Amino acid sequence: MNTDRWYYRVFQSAPDLIRALLPNRGGNAFGPGWNPEDPGDRHYRFEAPELKELSHRLDGVLWPRESTGCAETGSPEFPVVLLEVQMHPDPGFHHRLAAQTYRFLQQQPQVQHWAVMVITPHNRLKLGPTQALQLFLQQVVWLSLEELSHKPQLDPLLNLLTLPVRPESELAATSQQILGSRPDLDTVVLPMLVQRFPQLSEEQIMVIAGIPREEIRHTRAVQDWLAEGRQEGEAKGRQEGEAHEAAKMTLRLLARRCGPLADATTAQIQALTVDKLESLADALLDFQGPDDLSNWLTANA
Repeated sequence: MNTDRWYYRVFQSAPDLIRALLPNRGGNAFGPGWNPEDPGDRHYRFEAPELKELSHRLDGVLWPRESTGCAETGSPEFPVVLLEVQMHPDPGFHHRLAAQTYRFLQQQPQVQHWAVMVITPHNRLKLGPTQALQLFLQQVVWLSLEELSHKPQLDPLLNLLTLPVRPESELAATSQQILGSRPDLDTVVLPMLVQRFPQLSEEQIMVIAGIPREEIRHTRAVQDWLAEGRQEGEAKGRQEGEAHEAAKMTLRLLARRCGPLADATTAQIQALTVDKLESLADALLDFQGPDDLSNWLTANA
């Protein structure tokens, strides 16, 4: 499953989750008496605007609702939040994040109070150089799902965010805790379980989630989500297989052209998409040595 798309569904279903994630604005807790079903406790709406001049769609923007009195400008308590989900290494991510943030602010000049949040699986991703962007990156809120999953007595909605990185042995208990609190999130939880357990049937997935099939309120909707999740899981499996084979072939050709590769270079090549690997396979025919490979990776990886 496209993880960015899955998180789109999460925040579309529970936009006020952002309140628990921003530091000093909720203290990683929803606060006493917070009720997501009470309209008076709903402070954010979610959308995913496209920055047309860059042909780049933001993973999400959470706007304060009209009831907060700062729907267009944001406020210190309820800032406009730009949300990005980054689950894989990307040496160009930091620059892209800064560029799209300031392009958004250029297109929305009324925004006065804003925050940027990036969700990552852990803190070890290589996301590009930081020296030139230190001031900007210091303002970014970085949410490590690995760290979040290790916190005790996690709120069910916060636990929802950790489903993509939870060990499979913990998924049943975590899913049941989430759905016990928010049964309306079945169409978010079930597709992720399909992604994590592609070999299981729909009935088995529902057993893991603790949902008797005959008790599902939106049967057709859930079946559609399950089917879509399975199709995306199968497509991802095919893509990963193609990328693995393409990487193996490209690495063999590079070893002949450039000699033995450093482990870091090998890992960088293995992380390339199939399209990038095909471009590298074409380009390496003209390589004369390791410097050519290094220059290509700097320009394209």
